[in-house]
Amino acid sequence: DLYHRMLWAGVRPDVYTFPCVLRTCGGVPDLRMGREVHAHVLRFGFGVEVDVLNALVTMYAKCGDVGAARKVFDGMALTDCISWNAMIAGHFENHEHEAGLELFLNMLENEVQPNLMTITSVTVASGLLSDLEFAKEMHALAVKRGFATDVAFCNSLIQMYTSLGRMGEACTIFSRMETRDAMSWTAMISGYEKNGFPDKALEMYALMEVNNVSPDDVTVASALAACASLGRVDVGIKLHEIATSKGFIRYIVVANALLEMYAKSKHIDKAIEVFKYMPEKDVISWSSMIAGFCFNHKCFEALFCFRHMLADVKPNSVTFIAALAACAATGSLRYGKEIHAHVLRRGLASEGYVPNALLDLYVKCGQTGYAWAQFSAHGEKDVVSWNIMLAGFVAHGHGDIALSFFDEMLETGEHPDEVTFVALLCGCSRAGMVSQGWELFHRMTEEYSIVPNLKHYACMVDLLSRVGRLTEAYDFINRMPITPDAAVWGALLNGCRIHRHTELGELAAKFVLELEPNDAGYHVLLSDLYADAGKWAEVARVRKTMREKGLEQDYGCSWVEVKGDIHAFLTDDESHPQMKEISAVLHSIYERMKASGFDPVESYSLEDKEVSKDDVLCGHSERLAVAFGLINTTPGTSIFVTKNQYTCHSCHGILRMISKIVRREITVRDTKEFHHFRDGSCSCGGSG
Repeated sequence: DLYHRMLWAGVRPDVYTFPCVLRTCGGVPDLRMGREVHAHVLRFGFGVEVDVLNALVTMYAKCGDVGAARKVFDGMALTDCISWNAMIAGHFENHEHEAGLELFLNMLENEVQPNLMTITSVTVASGLLSDLEFAKEMHALAVKRGFATDVAFCNSLIQMYTSLGRMGEACTIFSRMETRDAMSWTAMISGYEKNGFPDKALEMYALMEVNNVSPDDVTVASALAACASLGRVDVGIKLHEIATSKGFIRYIVVANALLEMYAKSKHIDKAIEVFKYMPEKDVISWSSMIAGFCFNHKCFEALFCFRHMLADVKPNSVTFIAALAACAATGSLRYGKEIHAHVLRRGLASEGYVPNALLDLYVKCGQTGYAWAQFSAHGEKDVVSWNIMLAGFVAHGHGDIALSFFDEMLETGEHPDEVTFVALLCGCSRAGMVSQGWELFHRMTEEYSIVPNLKHYACMVDLLSRVGRLTEAYDFINRMPITPDAAVWGALLNGCRIHRHTELGELAAKFVLELEPNDAGYHVLLSDLYADAGKWAEVARVRKTMREKGLEQDYGCSWVEVKGDIHAFLTDDESHPQMKEISAVLHSIYERMKASGFDPVESYSLEDKEVSKDDVLCGHSERLAVAFGLINTTPGTSIFVTKNQYTCHSCHGILRMISKIVRREITVRDTKEFHHFRDGSCSCGGSG
């Protein structure tokens, strides 16, 4: 503004005016104004002044127009070290690292002596090229020229080695520094965090505090990222206080780190509060918030946030991945297709994890045709792509197809990982394929050197227990080289319930309830074990324990997508505006079932109280969702319902009968598997 006033006053700018004004244009940045000042430079005859031209190079580079900067640089009749530094740094700042290093080599060939700023800038950039030999050459050159003891250069060396993943060399340089500033500590903290050592990052931050070094905004952001990885919300809260007191909270990098820390630490309300008061939000802010909602099982809120984001900020691949994950979790097929269209328009369909996120969406929404098309179209398939398809086959009850698909995966040369074998063993368990399960379990360790984890052991126990080989399953648990968790004992308990082995079931329950005393599911399994054995006094004892612990209020939720909108139904919730019509439809269906000899209500008396055997784990909310779908869709339309709990025996039978009565395909995705109901039968093979 003052520069314009100067021109209006008729005062002629000189060689000292333009560098100052151009630096300001680069700092804003304001490319339009910078070009206008460039025109003034030429008009007033300063187009050959080295200081002015150096400022022009810097301005264009800072404004992102590195081509214009290089044009100015190449046209200079006379250059100095500052000219070369400005252009080299300009390439680096615009992520043209190879061009910057090439220009540095030209500088040496032209016998222009690099100074500390040159060496520092090139050292940091060389770490980003993943070329260790060149990085070491830069280190040697700096030592030769006498820069090895300079704090700024040592900081650049630390950044270089941490970028290359060489934390040992970085730590050696740090420990030998006679003088350290805040940037030295920050470089180490950031290096540890980015290289997968968040615990070391927090240790370094604690040492920084002990040495009374004041952190800057980058320090706080790096430490917060480490807290997010470790779930250290206690340290994160202290860092939040520091950021607030020092004014760092206004920096977007710190606010974004706070968002991620609170979201990953399951304090989503705190994350919302930080997000709400951010003065400006970038794509990282929105993406962190959407991913945070998903991580905290608030997928509807994630999709609501994504819709709001579209009005202000263009999403990137990370945003799309989080939004697609929310669609997959809620079964929002129509909205997922809309996001797929956004992805295609932005040209991001093959970027990073996006292809796998799309594949996961179609698999979890039961769209096997779309899933297969997406899988076939994805050229660069990785092990995750194959695992998603394998898990999909298993969830749909196609264990035999999963095994064939696994053979195809091996033929392509793809190496399976531990997730692959979890899916395969789960498929063998549900299909009762014991010999195939044992073969896979041994191949996992012998052929692929994968050490079995608790999930693999739980799958094997479940496989043996489901087919009635309970003693063998128990012996298998006792031979495990690692301590079994609740899921392992729970698999045995479930097998004992299926085959009515009360004594061994009680033993399994003893272990599982010691590990997970407040899990309603395991209490219900034990209750059902006693109920099937006619031990009503024991059933009463378990139910009393559940009531005392408040474990009978774990309400189920089901949701169905109709005309692009998601409608959710909670157990015993009658707030939906169409509840009267829903109840009327269900009542009519129940009457028709009774007329055909099928009783839709199964309960037993316990302590003068009618208690549904499956109310605790099921809640029957899927019946409401299916009835709503029947009312609001045209006859013959298939209905897809997603549920946050398992589908009980009673609901399974009712939905099977509904599919026969209304002649519709009904798909329910619960926490265990897909149930495709059609003409009175289900894909899982259950009779209901």
